[in-house]
Amino acid sequence: MKVREITSLIEAFAPLSLQESYDNSGLIVGRDDDEVHGVLLAVDVTEEVIAEAVSEGCDMIITHHPIIFHALKRFNSASQTERCVEEAIRRGIVLYAAHTNLDSTPQGMSWRVGQMLGLEHMQVLQSSSPEGAGFGVVGELHSALPSEVFMREVMERFGVKALRHSDIVKEKVQRVAICTGSGGSLIDQARESGADIYLTADLRYNDFMRHENAIILADMGHFESEYCAIQILFDILSKKIPIFAVRKSVRSRNPINYTI
Repeated sequence: MKVREITSLIEAFAPLSLQESYDNSGLIVGRDDDEVHGVLLAVDVTEEVIAEAVSEGCDMIITHHPIIFHALKRFNSASQTERCVEEAIRRGIVLYAAHTNLDSTPQGMSWRVGQMLGLEHMQVLQSSSPEGAGFGVVGELHSALPSEVFMREVMERFGVKALRHSDIVKEKVQRVAICTGSGGSLIDQARESGADIYLTADLRYNDFMRHENAIILADMGHFESEYCAIQILFDILSKKIPIFAVRKSVRSRNPINYTI
């Protein structure tokens, strides 16, 4: 298949026009008319993932996070980013990313996490144009759960080894707000939505003081909240081109380690 045939399927679900101004989603290495024989899906492009693509015969890697956010001034293997881009070019591997467009598209990242938690009646937390797009969701559990029980369910379901949270100001939770990835900027929206708990990642020290005794703020981890990107991308491609080789990376891993 041609690269454009694959990327058009992703962009039909998550248009590049939805990405944020700082982002670098889309085709990063390669050309639209390059031939592709196999695709590997991962959260990040790393040297391990590129080695996996080579061993599996995949000549395209699709990730959630773009490997390049800022212009590279030189290629001398001084950093992992440079080495990965060099190796991809050397091996003829196409690199493509679906980042904030996959975050904000209807039924995107936060929607998938909400579905995995069994939320009902979900709505966008911070809406944007076009209709239905935006960051985060808020929805309802079928029945209220003790707060600590719910947080332990989150840990188990998403492989969270250490869940940081603010004071438990709600004995039970039922209304849940979610923003995958770095969601500290949506704390006010989560509180205004009437959510009992807000699940996100990359919260700073002072963020945990912003609960105003109205909401539990919980940091489930950036990688853990966004690992579902692999399954979303797999669903998009496998349903449209079921006989094409699409693999989920087994070497896509969290760069953060925990000692527990």
